[in-house]
Amino acid sequence: MVDQAAAAPAAAQPGEVDQYARKALVASTVGYAMDGFDLMILSFMLPAVIAGLHLTGSEAGSLVTWTLIGAVAGGLIVGALSDRFGRIRVLSWTILLFAVFTGLCAVAQGYWDLLVYRTVAGIGLGGEFGIGMALVAEAWPAHKRARASSYVALGWQAGVLSAALSTPLLLPVIGWRGMFLLGLLPALVAFVLRRVLHEPEIFVQAQQKPSGSPYRYLFADRDATRSTIGIAIMTSVQNFGYYGTMIWLPSYLSTQLGFSLTRTALWTAVTVGGGAFGMFVFGHLADRFGRKPMFILFQVCAMAMAFIYPQVTDPTALLFAGFASGITLSGMIGGYGALISESYPTQARATAQNILFNFGRGVGGFGPLVIGWLATRYSLPAALSLLVVIWAIDIVVTVTMIKERRGEPLT
Repeated sequence: MVDQAAAAPAAAQPGEVDQYARKALVASTVGYAMDGFDLMILSFMLPAVIAGLHLTGSEAGSLVTWTLIGAVAGGLIVGALSDRFGRIRVLSWTILLFAVFTGLCAVAQGYWDLLVYRTVAGIGLGGEFGIGMALVAEAWPAHKRARASSYVALGWQAGVLSAALSTPLLLPVIGWRGMFLLGLLPALVAFVLRRVLHEPEIFVQAQQKPSGSPYRYLFADRDATRSTIGIAIMTSVQNFGYYGTMIWLPSYLSTQLGFSLTRTALWTAVTVGGGAFGMFVFGHLADRFGRKPMFILFQVCAMAMAFIYPQVTDPTALLFAGFASGITLSGMIGGYGALISESYPTQARATAQNILFNFGRGVGGFGPLVIGWLATRYSLPAALSLLVVIWAIDIVVTVTMIKERRGEPLT
């Protein structure tokens, strides 16, 4: 075991949040914010890209699909590289890879070269979550580890919001090629990152020990196996519930309740705002009361909201219900960083972060498909209410398979 002082940079004393920890938090948050920003601007720009390169609708849609495929591949590979070669080094590589190939999208001449650029950019994009979470967990003191991880998760929300606000203003001025050129800016972040940050002390110490493949730590013993299976189920259920609800929410508001486009956008935005608030709150409460109790609390609330939300029809009440649903659906994302970091040793921390979260994201991607099929066969409210069942399963898994590790030093 590594003592508490070794879990932070050498200059910090236990309990302190020093300058290094703050820089690590900024670097990790900015990296994850770029993920949200990139995917959102691509969604906004698809009509312009279609017109500029004469793409079909299916070709345009595949650009998003292959970006996500690249992100999953990056998540599976890049985390292990970080555990082998270093947090700062590999995070810089992923940001640079993402920046260069996003910039190359600006000079694309057709579908196939743009598809290649998007896929490779996705590889860089997909590795940033796990590395950032591992870096922050190793830099921050144990009693503030969960809130720091939740701040990284909030980076995604900030990126999505930035894209939503800036794309309508900039796209008519600089065009879709100019928007892709903005993707070169993160290369500056990578340069600064390598100059102002060193590897966490706990990582440097771990490098001096024989380790082997980082993947083996996910099933190294009974305790690790239980954690891996349990967390994989938790991330899958949370992502399934999130995507299954959020993708169909605008359709539900417009078709079932007759909301206008403006109203639908506002009510959806309130739900997203609730998600950001939920992440922030989750991190602080998890540091005070523990990770496991907070996951169970949020899962119970998510189960309740999956039942309550489809029953609400009053527009004002629906605003409050949407905000509450956002808190429960997205809030748990603020807790995975600390939970996973504390469940695995330094030699496999980034690997576990990326594999387990991306596994959940992959399973969650089927949420809209399943909810859509059930909505067609029965009704959308009935389909959304079915989420009550999977949240109940999630609660059982959390109670029986997850170990509370609040305040424990990293190993």
